[in-house]
Amino acid sequence: MDDKHVEYKRIVFVTVGTTSFDSLVKTVDSKQVKEALSAKGYTHLVIQMGRGSYIPKKSSGEDGSLVVDYFTFSSSIADYLRSASLVISHAGSGSIFETLRLAKPLIVVVNEDLMDNHQSELAEELAERKHLFCARPQTLCEVIKSLNLDIIVPYEPGDANPVAKLINKHLGFPVD
Repeated sequence: MDDKHVEYKRIVFVTVGTTSFDSLVKTVDSKQVKEALSAKGYTHLVIQMGRGSYIPKKSSGEDGSLVVDYFTFSSSIADYLRSASLVISHAGSGSIFETLRLAKPLIVVVNEDLMDNHQSELAEELAERKHLFCARPQTLCEVIKSLNLDIIVPYEPGDANPVAKLINKHLGFPVD
């Protein structure tokens, strides 16, 4: 089969984790955001909507628009993350670091409805270091339109061994 007949998928995976983040789900389901994603060359939108009550509109993409699908929960989102060309995530540290370890482009959307939102500090710090992009639901469309993946700096996880050795030494365990 020649290349012209191979379907080329560029998937955007959206995850809200185990919480409810209807404002993010509504935003990615909006016509403006879907058009912005299409303009950037993305073909599929898969939304993990968690406990939210807002139900996105499914689409087969037959009219040339994004193919849209959704689900509430999965035992593991690893396969969705691996297949994604872009991840749009809530600001939970688990989702952020799992995505960064897979070297996937990431837009973190901060849930401003949460009290004492410490998650925004993590997202903003990692955005400042150019490991990801940070948005609010109301700024997501503009962030997508101005998305420049060339400026992303790959995230390098730290080495925990020195800290573990120090703790072991302090507790009196043998140090290798």
